[in-house]
Amino acid sequence: MKTIGLTGSIGMGKSTTAAMFEALGVPVFDADAAVHALYAPGGRAVPLIRAVFPDAIGPDGGVDRARLGEHMRSDPLNLDVLTSFVHPWVAEMRQEFVAQAERDGAKAALFDVPLLFETGLDAQVDATVVVTAPAAVQRARVLSRPGMTTALFDSLLARQMPDAEKRARADYVIDTSKGMEAARERVAQVLSCILEDQNGSCI
Repeated sequence: MKTIGLTGSIGMGKSTTAAMFEALGVPVFDADAAVHALYAPGGRAVPLIRAVFPDAIGPDGGVDRARLGEHMRSDPLNLDVLTSFVHPWVAEMRQEFVAQAERDGAKAALFDVPLLFETGLDAQVDATVVVTAPAAVQRARVLSRPGMTTALFDSLLARQMPDAEKRARADYVIDTSKGMEAARERVAQVLSCILEDQNGSCI
């Protein structure tokens, strides 16, 4: 079974692209969804976060991500503390997902991971795919989201690896600015190339 790492900066269309792979029969592991599960009421991360950042637990018993984010921004060491136990748990969940995909006879499995390159997960997959779009398209998409401001968008962008660097490191690039049908065709092409080990002819 081939493993595929999918990533892309905010507003590039990563989630939509992941859904296109899924529509072709590729099971998808959503790293963000895994973290949400850890942070939900009764989630595995709640007791430890309560012990380290007690005010980051909301009234429902789950993690208040906004409050937790304030701690991450106030001291970079807090982020190190958080990732030291959250990342290994997400990795366990990913391994369980892969085992299930193999039992189900999947030919490929996709990891939807925002920080694919930053966490070094790109070295653990058979192929990496970066979703991209021109900067103007990206900005327009993100600023159309409820509650989004230019300042917030710029701060989010500053914390992510530049799109150009991601594209340079990727095995495959999918441009989502050319319309849904073009993106679907490219996804199908990329998947076919990965399954057939034709990386060089499909970049």
